[in-house]
Amino acid sequence: MREDQVGFRLWAASHPELEAVITADDQRFTYGELFAEVNRVSHGLRERCGLVEGDTVACVMANSVGMVALYLAAMQSGLYLVTVNYHLTAPEIAYILEDCDARVVVCSDRVEETVATAADPLGLPVFVDGRAAAARSLSELTDRMATTDPEDTPAGSLMMYTSGTTGRPKGVKRPLSGLDADTGALAYRWLFKEFGMTREAFGSWLVSSPMYHSASITPAMGALHAGGTLVLMDGWTPEGFLRRVEQHRITGSSMVPTHFFRLLQLPEAVRECHDMSSLQYVLHGAAPCPREIKQRILDWFGPVVYEYYGSTEVGTTIARPHEWLAHPGTVGRPASISTLRILDTRGNEVPTGETGIIYMRQGDDRMEYHKDPRKTDGSRRDGLTTVWDVGHVDEDGFLYITGRVSELILVGGVNVYPAEIENALIGHEWVADVGVTGTPDQEYGEVPVAHIALTDDAPDEATAVETLRSYLSERLAKPKLPKAYFVHETLPRDPNGKLYKTRLAGAEDVSGAGPATDDMVGGGHGLR
Repeated sequence: MREDQVGFRLWAASHPELEAVITADDQRFTYGELFAEVNRVSHGLRERCGLVEGDTVACVMANSVGMVALYLAAMQSGLYLVTVNYHLTAPEIAYILEDCDARVVVCSDRVEETVATAADPLGLPVFVDGRAAAARSLSELTDRMATTDPEDTPAGSLMMYTSGTTGRPKGVKRPLSGLDADTGALAYRWLFKEFGMTREAFGSWLVSSPMYHSASITPAMGALHAGGTLVLMDGWTPEGFLRRVEQHRITGSSMVPTHFFRLLQLPEAVRECHDMSSLQYVLHGAAPCPREIKQRILDWFGPVVYEYYGSTEVGTTIARPHEWLAHPGTVGRPASISTLRILDTRGNEVPTGETGIIYMRQGDDRMEYHKDPRKTDGSRRDGLTTVWDVGHVDEDGFLYITGRVSELILVGGVNVYPAEIENALIGHEWVADVGVTGTPDQEYGEVPVAHIALTDDAPDEATAVETLRSYLSERLAKPKLPKAYFVHETLPRDPNGKLYKTRLAGAEDVSGAGPATDDMVGGGHGLR
């Protein structure tokens, strides 16, 4: 078996008997079986739907072998694949389908009604992976299609949509490479090289997050290109994760900080009874991870936790375990093909250690926001792109994230970034989750307020909040101290850990608490 071979299609041809996918209900598919289905989908999209190179297919799917096959089919058919969050409503899905110019939609059976409602006014054909109620079954697309690969196999591309937590999501689109699928797959070599991964690392790769997110689908497909086995989860629980790792001797996975939070809430006895020793690589990103949480996970899993920073739009930084331990809180240094600069609002580079706006680029990337040249141009300076995150680099070139430009709170003219307050609060043993927002104040113009979820070990809300006030007063300057605390049962996060801060801001009004005061405690809104 060749260690240096890269490309799903090559592995399927040379080792069709290898196990490719283990589904959430433990069905097993070999590389040969998966490749046959990939080819059936490819031929179906071309012959029955009339798709040609450069067209777009959308999917609203849970983690499944069907989603894996659709991705691989698009990547060998020169198509753009738009992966849509299956938690979205029909109007939200309809907006993306129309904006991305989708020609076909494939969905899981659990969301058929929602997707059909979104697609019908647009006249888009809907194929259902699973038991279809009214739409067409995916088998209607693939029945009697050839299992051999197409004569032409141009490389396709993902077109991911931004999360949309602060406004309408936008598609991040790149020109098709013009390469064939096998050559296009070689791009994954940079991922393997940057993280120091060998084929052994992908021996059993756990897909624990929804694959509609780039942070999950990218390493998952990298595992297939390396000849590994994907082990799928469909719905994440901390106990389910631990069982899956132990049962399948998982060697790697991609996670988000919310997963870490929830794992660490388990009783110590539960954590200790599961064997995690098979883990070699745990990649995490997609959302900030507080130092305290990261350190505790490293203590538990060992030096196998690799952090990265980036987005659908920009380049990548990487913090390997030993680098993070030497520079706690960093998200790493730029990958070998990434460029990083920290600029002020006028576009001037700031000195080392000073905070500014983070601009990056991956290689000679030509990313653009689909149908929004103004947003594309507005996010660029000197060939670099920003997603309006704020941070600084230290003398060794390691990047630290402070927050986002849009989240800046001006307290009497003092710049306050929520991330600093959140990182301090999550370090307390009674805080299970936290989000900080700004709210208007007559005296200071704006002040920070904290939204928290407490652990089961926490005392009553009033006692907990008073303790947290004292805890923060020893760690943060006065302008950074929250003027109000709102206690929730849970905070509103998407499955990849992103916090919906607009919902938190709305909860302040719902509480009826009025202007922020030092003695205010919100009454458990229980947002979900």
